[in-house]
Amino acid sequence: MTEPNLPRVAVVGRPNVGKSTLVNRLAQRMDSIVGPMSGLTRDRLSVEAEWRGRSFMLNDTGGLIEEALGADATKTITGKVASAALGAMDDADVILFVVDGQAGVTADELALVKRLRRVKAPLVLVANKVENRGQEQQIADLWSLGLGEPMPVSALHGRGTGDLLDKVFDLLPEPGEVEDRDEIACIAIVGRPNVGKSALFNRLIGEERSIVHDEPGTTRDSVDSLLEVNGKRYRFVDTAGIRRRAKTHEVEIYSASRTRQAITRADLAILVIDADEGAAAQDQRIARQVADAGVGCIIALNKWDKVEDEEMAKITERTVADRLQFVDYAALIRTSALTKRGVGKIFPQIDHVLEARKRRIPTSTLNDLIHDAQQKTPPPSIGGKHAKVLYATQAESSPPTFVLFTSSALAVSWERFIERRLREEFDFTGNPLRIVVRERVREERTR
Repeated sequence: MTEPNLPRVAVVGRPNVGKSTLVNRLAQRMDSIVGPMSGLTRDRLSVEAEWRGRSFMLNDTGGLIEEALGADATKTITGKVASAALGAMDDADVILFVVDGQAGVTADELALVKRLRRVKAPLVLVANKVENRGQEQQIADLWSLGLGEPMPVSALHGRGTGDLLDKVFDLLPEPGEVEDRDEIACIAIVGRPNVGKSALFNRLIGEERSIVHDEPGTTRDSVDSLLEVNGKRYRFVDTAGIRRRAKTHEVEIYSASRTRQAITRADLAILVIDADEGAAAQDQRIARQVADAGVGCIIALNKWDKVEDEEMAKITERTVADRLQFVDYAALIRTSALTKRGVGKIFPQIDHVLEARKRRIPTSTLNDLIHDAQQKTPPPSIGGKHAKVLYATQAESSPPTFVLFTSSALAVSWERFIERRLREEFDFTGNPLRIVVRERVREERTR
């Protein structure tokens, strides 16, 4: 995938002022989760937008509340959300401070003024929910914040957003060089709620980017982080947990959909399993999604510090392997986000899987393997017909895809046999192999 070196515009403000709706309007897409509930957005979400030929990244954030930024900010959900919003401001080239134009100046905005006046990036005061000219008269008191002229907009209906984008355009830094992201692998961290995905994610990226808390389902959106390790760059996507449909609430429906999108666009998925609980039915469903998407896979048995002895460890690994046969090609890594155990093994395994994902087998070498396999273990007959592979080629990589041209239908068991031979010979660890059979069509002779 590609990662342009684009200017960053942070959209911040107290909860329920319409930040996510504004991000969706400015980006002209539905990436941020929006709804009538307050505080839907908790993590930082980045989406690309374009205006007058300039591209930039919009960073949506959770609610910014001054009183949540005290000494115990890292211990509460609101504190962690607000801290993440401050992080987005620190990284931004332009800041959009969004207030509710109908509510006017509130105590929350007044409490934030001193902090906002100290930011280095240019700041635009955005008065949202201003639906008509009559309501524009109501925002005059926003001047008292000392943050400049308030710009009236309606994110819901698009009113005034063109003028706002013009303002952002004028404040963007000079265009820089666009970096090539084609070689940057996208890695999605997936799993059921409350298995430690965000904690593991934070261990990997080395900062408190995702909101980690004991409440299940804390992460509601997919969060991207670009990370460089030993000269290699990776894009990590922390995702919301996927529950069974019967237990999915309205907000979680959006989150689960976003998680499936993250799996689809990933090169590799790290499936996080709670080692203390083992693989559940929902883990099986997620594994199936990963396999169907054709992405690479690593299984992280997280919370391994809770596994008491080696005998229990062996039982846990065996049970997980049995239940997740959809991804039986994936390596299992024992991890503990709490103690950092095993986290250092993840990057070497990621590199191994990604390298195997791109592997291409020369046609002559592939056909030699197929010929040898047929000589030693001929395909079983189907309906009295003895199939023969006439020719084989690798059609694609990422995932590795092989096409077998045959005289008649191949038994599924023999296809699995060939898949095992390919894995033994060429080491496609962590990747699904796709085998496509093309039967030779005999032309009917006309009399």
